[in-house]
Amino acid sequence: MEIRTKEHERLEENYSEKKDWLKWGPYLSERQWGTVREDYSSNGDAWGYFTHDHARSRAYRWGEDGIAGISDRYCNICFGITLWNGKDSILKERLFGLTGPEGNHGEDVKELYYYLENTPSHSYMKHLYKYPQEEFPYDKIVEENRKRGLNEREYKILDTDAFKGDKYFNVETEYAKADNEDLLIKITIENVAKTQADLHLLPTLWIRNYWSFVGIKEKPFIKKQTANGMDYVAVKNIYVGSYNLYFEEADFLFFTKNETNEEAVYLRKNDHPYKKDLFHTSLVNDNVSLPTSIEEGTKFAPVYKLNFQGGETKTIKLRLSAQEHSQPFDEQFEEIFNRRIEECNEFYNAITNGSTNERKAIQRQAYSGLLWTKQYYNYDVETWLEGDSDVSIPPVERLSGRNSNWKTLRNHDIMSMPDKWEYPWYASWDSAFHCISLAKIDPEFAKNQLILFTREWYMAPNGQIPAYEWSFSDVNPPVQAWAAMKVYKIDKEQKGVGDIKFLKRILNKLALNFTWWVNRLDSSNNNIFEGGFLGLDNIGVFDRSYGVPGNGKLEQVDGTSWMALYCLSMLEISLEISLQDNSYEDMTIKYFGHFVFIAEALNNININSQGTWDEEEGFFYDKLTLPSGESTLIKVRSIAGLLSMAAVLNIKKEVIEKLPKFERSINWFKRYRKNTLKYPVIQSFVDGEDLLLSLVPQDRLLILMKSFLDEKEFLSDYGIRSLSKAHEKPYHISIENIDYSINYESGESTVHLFGGNSNWRGPIWMPINFLFIQALKEYQSHKMGSLSFEFPTGSGQKKELSEIILNLSERLINMFEKDSNGNRPINSNHPEKYKEAMFKDLILFYEYFDGDNGRGLGASHQTGWTSLVANLIDDIS
Repeated sequence: MEIRTKEHERLEENYSEKKDWLKWGPYLSERQWGTVREDYSSNGDAWGYFTHDHARSRAYRWGEDGIAGISDRYCNICFGITLWNGKDSILKERLFGLTGPEGNHGEDVKELYYYLENTPSHSYMKHLYKYPQEEFPYDKIVEENRKRGLNEREYKILDTDAFKGDKYFNVETEYAKADNEDLLIKITIENVAKTQADLHLLPTLWIRNYWSFVGIKEKPFIKKQTANGMDYVAVKNIYVGSYNLYFEEADFLFFTKNETNEEAVYLRKNDHPYKKDLFHTSLVNDNVSLPTSIEEGTKFAPVYKLNFQGGETKTIKLRLSAQEHSQPFDEQFEEIFNRRIEECNEFYNAITNGSTNERKAIQRQAYSGLLWTKQYYNYDVETWLEGDSDVSIPPVERLSGRNSNWKTLRNHDIMSMPDKWEYPWYASWDSAFHCISLAKIDPEFAKNQLILFTREWYMAPNGQIPAYEWSFSDVNPPVQAWAAMKVYKIDKEQKGVGDIKFLKRILNKLALNFTWWVNRLDSSNNNIFEGGFLGLDNIGVFDRSYGVPGNGKLEQVDGTSWMALYCLSMLEISLEISLQDNSYEDMTIKYFGHFVFIAEALNNININSQGTWDEEEGFFYDKLTLPSGESTLIKVRSIAGLLSMAAVLNIKKEVIEKLPKFERSINWFKRYRKNTLKYPVIQSFVDGEDLLLSLVPQDRLLILMKSFLDEKEFLSDYGIRSLSKAHEKPYHISIENIDYSINYESGESTVHLFGGNSNWRGPIWMPINFLFIQALKEYQSHKMGSLSFEFPTGSGQKKELSEIILNLSERLINMFEKDSNGNRPINSNHPEKYKEAMFKDLILFYEYFDGDNGRGLGASHQTGWTSLVANLIDDIS
């Protein structure tokens, strides 16, 4: 049954092009500095070339960043908050964090902020930032993390004295759309401390700088206006239009230009003093004469000098509108805000199915964070390689360096980011998982996002999908087809009818990518895939991104499993389309046959060739073959081997009966192929019944499930670990007289392999757990679902798949829920702080989780794929 709320009506208006509700949104990045796009160095040192220290003084080329910010969809006009407590050496214009090389577990934001509310049309948004009243401990955070080794935990802001004695401000930024181009803004600041405190607030409006790089026909401006005894500013940009920013009476009006301070950055003389960092130098040096001496620029802020008594709260109102308002803050201002909040509540009450208020709150913050991490992403690789003008002529090394073979890639879109600070750039397999959660709240955006990666300005001419900006040629798991089918089903369930046009579009383009995979990553033409990196960072004994030691060849179980899943997903899409358009029936036969060959190859064991299955140990392992022809299994018990269980599809008998060509191909297989297989890949094959296709034969599945459900191996109280706990005793292998090893690490990585800032050697990763649960559901939908398994292994208790699925889901959800003592396992780093009234309802969605205690790890705002917890709550409710 289709749900109808006011928010759903706005989305319908938007996607039918009646009203552009998505023109404005939270599209501003949280970190533009330190990205590949802004790197014009000769050695590709993105972190070192454009630093946090330079960010306040140097104009960006490819985007903008800010705190709690918004922009139009092309990031031409931007708005965000700036704060100064009078003690910091810099204004708080952007979030601070470690760079990758800067210390233990670097590449991590060191601030406290939370995404509290957001609707798909961004009609109402709410953001909370916690700002210390004492000097922000920039140096302390860097120094302490630099001193700490990989065996020590990272040093976070809550480990400092920054919030001691509750001496901080809660800064809530709220947006409500009166119309699609009329944004109401409230900034509410609470002095949490019991003592008096001062704060400068600068709600900042600025224009992205094109003119310094590529020129512009008509230079944009922000100009002071006065009407009805009230000051406001007019902003004009030929790419966006004309707007007015209204604001309550301020102490000062600051203007400057969003241009690089050449003297501060390059030690070159400036052509004028009105540079990007003027607000900073004026306040820190207590001299406001320059920014108040002009009334026009490309960066503007009303300045509020606020004095708070202990516990006092103050609110500042603003309005950014394409319309003129003689009374922008009349009684309708609050009425609209209240109405949008009610509509936000109505929307989430309608779509969240959590069985408790606690679970609904988790879902709501997960979805809100997912929407807040939508970001404008601009990267035209050919222009970036060649440069724009004298200000950005790149070194000659760039022409043969990073991404130099991706000249056709032109990104200029709103993207779902993993995390707008640590990962302010898309990763193609991350985005696929994001779309499964996005489909619950905005299925059209989810479908468009998946299609985007297959468009000609994204996908390479050879069919490769770009991975991420640090190396578009890296290989991410090909989960787009699997995600597309999940999104299709969610959309169909909500609307009552399936979007076959979407499936056709995605299938036709992914067929090119599938062919690229087959040709590129199966060098032996034996249907065992080598894969390479495949997104799992340090899960192997060596870095798979840089080839194999001894010039060997690594036949990867996870690479082959991903390809088998890809096959089955393309088959499922083809079947769904064929039910309405039988011209696609040939595609079903193609992917059915290809899956059979892959499954046969992975499971094959004969006298002349050792496969990837170890009969004695009952596990799939990667196989290393050296140039001498010598082969060996690398016996690492990881999710790479378990991923073989994820490739499964149950085809209903009703579908087979409606597709005669497909049925004939199955019958041909039954007559001429099935009986020759030592390890049959069709698990159930009885006329008139469902057809189960599985990469893992049933006898091997039963063996793998023992390890999968073993608390001494993969099963944690909080989900499935990425590496077996059996490797607490390290595994070693010698390759050409060099020792390689791996050991179970429940938390942060203790090795530098693949950067050391994320870890697949023990922690729990939400997307992989979600994938396993979906696979178990597929088995459950077949008569195999009646099978029972010892759960946990060794307990003597038998449970059916339905019970195991529910239990695994509960374990993952429990990481986010309060226990009887008010503790959430994700907050195990600082449990007492998160029991306090100001913290107890705030939830962070981390990148991954400790395999022993559920502690949140890595990027702290990776709502992108960790938002899948919201789907799990829905599924078991």
